[in-house]
Amino acid sequence: MRCPGPVCWALLLALGLCRAHRARPRHVLLILADDGGFESGAYNNSAIATPHLDALARRSLVFRNAFTSVSSCSPSRASLLTGLPQHQNGMYGLHQGVHHFSSFEGVRSLPLLLSRASVRTGIIGKKHVGPEAVFPFDFAHTEETDSVLQVGRNITRIRLLVREFLRTGDSRPFFLYVAFHDPHRCGHSQPQYGAFCEKFGNGESGMGRIPDWTPQVYDPQDVQVPYFVPDTPAARADLAAQYTTIGRMDQGIGLVLQELRAAGVLNDTLVIFTSDNGIPFPSGRTNLYWPGAAEPLLVSSPEHPSRWGQVSEAYVSLLDLTPTVLDWFSIPYPRYAIFGSKTVRLTGRSLLPALDAEPAWSTVFGSQSHHEATMFYPMRSVQRGALRLVHNLHFRMPFPIDQDLYVSPTFQDLLNRTAAGRPTRWYKDLHGYYYRERWELYDLRRDPRETQNLAADPRYAPALELLRAQLAKWQWETQDPWVCGPVLAPLPGRAWPASGTGTASSTGTPGGRSLMLASFPPLPGGV
Repeated sequence: MRCPGPVCWALLLALGLCRAHRARPRHVLLILADDGGFESGAYNNSAIATPHLDALARRSLVFRNAFTSVSSCSPSRASLLTGLPQHQNGMYGLHQGVHHFSSFEGVRSLPLLLSRASVRTGIIGKKHVGPEAVFPFDFAHTEETDSVLQVGRNITRIRLLVREFLRTGDSRPFFLYVAFHDPHRCGHSQPQYGAFCEKFGNGESGMGRIPDWTPQVYDPQDVQVPYFVPDTPAARADLAAQYTTIGRMDQGIGLVLQELRAAGVLNDTLVIFTSDNGIPFPSGRTNLYWPGAAEPLLVSSPEHPSRWGQVSEAYVSLLDLTPTVLDWFSIPYPRYAIFGSKTVRLTGRSLLPALDAEPAWSTVFGSQSHHEATMFYPMRSVQRGALRLVHNLHFRMPFPIDQDLYVSPTFQDLLNRTAAGRPTRWYKDLHGYYYRERWELYDLRRDPRETQNLAADPRYAPALELLRAQLAKWQWETQDPWVCGPVLAPLPGRAWPASGTGTASSTGTPGGRSLMLASFPPLPGGV
């Protein structure tokens, strides 16, 4: 059958337009906040002005239930850039050469895979991961080459570096990772700039001046105090300083997006905004409770405008970002092993299907071992819908407090109030914060502040058993060394069957897997 002339020409024109559209390279811009939270209009905080994040949210799918897999800087960044939890990629704590906190040499990271697929890669700002061979970038201006204050907080410098990256590129698609150092605390390292470096570059004497920044100063009485932060004058002043640095980051985000717009590539770019971990306040960063693990997440695709401005209730993880970026570029994940012969598989999923229709995703996992080198407190977690289970493997130890939180005005005030017997205006007490149960189970529908541990409640026994099984399965899949932790115990009120039943071993582990507990001496008191 012959095609009529006008119809043929229309079909050929449409085909040509489709091919021309596909010929345009696709790009990715990943924007990361440092210890950022939900202090933005996009997440209904009306006390702070974040016009650029709010504008991005109007062109994004806004995720309400996004979580980091680890509430610590380097482990989170390494997990984000590999798609592997910290216990699998090897970045157990804050990256440093002295104690060799680095990812395993055999890990295939996102920038490495992208580079091998002819995608140009760039990083501007805080890197805090290593080794270089695992996390290579074609264009890099980080704390390894520059002052982290300049590449992470000086938004004029960041804008110019983005422009340089775009102008020195070629026709290849690119992945640009802009990692702000705001709103991280700096009172422990650069106290002259304030608790959050809110004075850095504000034009006052000795502070320097960032030309593109218009500082926003907030009255402590006007801030919104999250439920997990003490409502005290010290904490309110802390939050006001944090707001100022969030405002600087927000203005920086606007500058970065303007550079992409001016270069004519914004409409070909998948833009992702999130944070590495919870905010640096009690119950926040270094915790696997909601305040430490929940993250803002905006995903803006020029190819999916139908969900712009909508809110997704799907449960997603920062472990999903590597498969999302690979999916955007149509790059398959390689088949390889880090150790031995077991093939590494990503447990995260691409978020791109969520940009078409709301998915029924309901489960996320967490894994934390260290923060600072001396802060060993391994925890594993699973959240399924409103139920969150936290396993504190070293529950007999006091929970460690990181350095910059410990010296902060908020925490020092909390310590002083506790010691003096004065009201702390906090939803917890320090003894309960330091000393935790082995298993913590919370129903966030009835207890959104996670204050009622239901692990011993017989009504929740089936849910506890299901969540423990899910968590153990994920740990085995991700080669977690702590899946065989010596503190493994039966469910509350139950005991593992004796050896020989086919369901447990003499060491008390399900499935007959031996933990070799005989190699550990008995604890005092017969524990």
